[in-house]
Amino acid sequence: KEVLAILERLYNTPNYLISLFSAIVAAYTLNLGYKRRKEKPREQFSNEALLFIGVLLIANSLAYFGKSIASGSNHYSLIFLLAVPVYAYLGLRFQSRLIWAFSLVSLGAWFGTETSYISRGNFYFLGMNFPLRFVCFGLILTATAWLLRRVKTLSMFFETTYFIGLLYTFTAFWLLSVFGNYASVDDWYKVDQTTLFGWAILSIVFCLLTLFLGFKFKNELAREFGVTFLLINLYSRFFEYFWDSWHKAVFFLVLGVSFWLIGRKAEKIWNVEFLKDRA
Repeated sequence: KEVLAILERLYNTPNYLISLFSAIVAAYTLNLGYKRRKEKPREQFSNEALLFIGVLLIANSLAYFGKSIASGSNHYSLIFLLAVPVYAYLGLRFQSRLIWAFSLVSLGAWFGTETSYISRGNFYFLGMNFPLRFVCFGLILTATAWLLRRVKTLSMFFETTYFIGLLYTFTAFWLLSVFGNYASVDDWYKVDQTTLFGWAILSIVFCLLTLFLGFKFKNELAREFGVTFLLINLYSRFFEYFWDSWHKAVFFLVLGVSFWLIGRKAEKIWNVEFLKDRA
């Protein structure tokens, strides 16, 4: 009974107290992780785990802070917006790419929820569904990464920002190739998949262009994103257009042969790269 009474009191704890407590523990955890990075730099996983716990506690603190000041409004995207400068400052203060990445994830979450709030749940914002919106968002974030490279204090976050920008862009392009600019699943079910062929071509062309630029400018990250999402796009089209029309034995036979051919080609490329490194 005593344990249940304690749990009940904890459950009924005011939101602002939970927010304050989470913030205090987060500050302690982040500070401890920062000190350990200097004192025990070899224990990288333990140090990053402490920073990660601190990041989660900050998210919990902000969530309960939002609940404590909520007045019946569903404009919760402001909490994501509040998290952006908090994580960005902490990432800069502790020189942590992990915390900086959370600021970019929070920025994406704010963009998605804010555009949805502005459109009042209409699923379209300026005539764009979520995938198309995030294509634009990802391209802007990727371009911003190159600007960060020119700022001395922020240049260490270039690769993190560049990676997340490409991840937003390519994932959104792939979703766009599957769903098109339809916001409702019901509307998407009514159309034939071949009507989305234009979006699929656009997504594949973007992958090829990124792959070409990656080889031309020796940008390994662009090259890897280009080839990875090119394969994802091609296999998505394979499933879309042939799953219903082909016999399943033939379908999986072609699928298996394609995996084997790609594996052999990749093995040759990796062997060449390995021999170059050995030389």
